[in-house]
Amino acid sequence: MKSSKGTRLFILGAVLVVLDQIIKVLVKTNMDLGESIDVIGEWFKLHFVLNKGMAFGMAFGGVWGKVLLSVFRIVLFGGLFWWIGKLAEDRRTPTGVLVGLTMITAGALGNIIDCFFYGLIWPETVMPGAPFAFMFGQVVDMFYFPLFDYQLPWMDYPRTFFGAVFNFADSCVTCGAIYLLLFQYKYFSKES
Repeated sequence: MKSSKGTRLFILGAVLVVLDQIIKVLVKTNMDLGESIDVIGEWFKLHFVLNKGMAFGMAFGGVWGKVLLSVFRIVLFGGLFWWIGKLAEDRRTPTGVLVGLTMITAGALGNIIDCFFYGLIWPETVMPGAPFAFMFGQVVDMFYFPLFDYQLPWMDYPRTFFGAVFNFADSCVTCGAIYLLLFQYKYFSKES
């Protein structure tokens, strides 16, 4: 990795991970589980929940699902870190590609930290049924945008449009991926 470009990418990734962890620790230490604070009216809230699965509250497979998800996150993080290093060595790689991939990598690391270490720091965050704390911490989520409720004729009860609760790391992954799809797709289609 070229030193100046690589250093800037490392600093960006470190800043994103530190911001993610600061937000999560502030929420964890200052809010009760399930507590909500209105930030902007009724449509943006801080709502503290623990997530045992993936982004936006998706989960699968209980304890073994968590193990597979953790292994997947580590492999993804390592692969992305290596790929960014290779791409940064090539002067033709657009800076936007490297920034988008760094955002995704930083988001992955932010959630890896929660899963691997939060159960050791805060035993109440350990996933129910987990055999031990390491690697079974639940991810702290807090951003909630209940924009509006809707009910279609075949639904038994109203649903909230975008009812997912997520965190800064999830935002880094999502924004990085959307940015790459919208603005850097030509680079990837050219490379393939």
